Amino acid sequence: MARLPRLTVPGYPHHLIQRGNNRQAIFATDADRQFLLDLVAEQAKACDVAVHAYVLMDNHFHLLATPSTSQGLAQLMQAVGRRYVRYFNDRQKRTGTLWEGRFKSSLIQSERYLLACMAYIDLNPVRAGLVQQPGDHHWSSYAHHTGRCLDPWLTPHPLYWALGNTPFAREMAYANLVQEGIASVQQAALTDATLRGWALGEPDFVADLQKKTPRRVSKTTAGRPPMASQ
Repeated sequence: MARLPRLTVPGYPHHLIQRGNNRQAIFATDADRQFLLDLVAEQAKACDVAVHAYVLMDNHFHLLATPSTSQGLAQLMQAVGRRYVRYFNDRQKRTGTLWEGRFKSSLIQSERYLLACMAYIDLNPVRAGLVQQPGDHHWSSYAHHTGRCLDPWLTPHPLYWALGNTPFAREMAYANLVQEGIASVQQAALTDATLRGWALGEPDFVADLQKKTPRRVSKTTAGRPPMASQ
């Protein structure tokens, strides 16, 4: 069966995962992690992609981002992936692939899943047993969203701004949201949709989204996809 083209619609948030080949480590030092983040920041600006959240794990990383163009996300990830592999291979005196194929991604409904996805990303190190609290992991956007540091290249999503009328109120509200965690059903839905490349949202949202793209957006969408609206 032919592989579906990637589902990317400008103006909607997308959850992305890029894994190391055979789950191998993609970082050897903190300098490697910083180099990758610098590449993401540089290419997000060049490709007109707003990055809302991130986490770097030992053998993969996550991004939550909204592209302004249909090609922006792919261009960002291709540029970051190629340049990072050259850098990492040179540093480690190795050759060959580093990534487990192309990155995984899912388009998500903002009102239903965006804040849950941010918490899902920031709780990754806790779920993996690397730290006890999300703030103990130094390579995620949690510190930025809770006022512990500043990542000026990140673009807060409007739903994050709506958490409070002041920076302190937003930071406290977000910290409380992450501390509460996310339901196992939401966690499973976020993981499954991203690995399978489907849109994630309520039925009406998915149906409306299908009108905007000829690419099938859900495994439950039956029949021939309609033509994208002009």
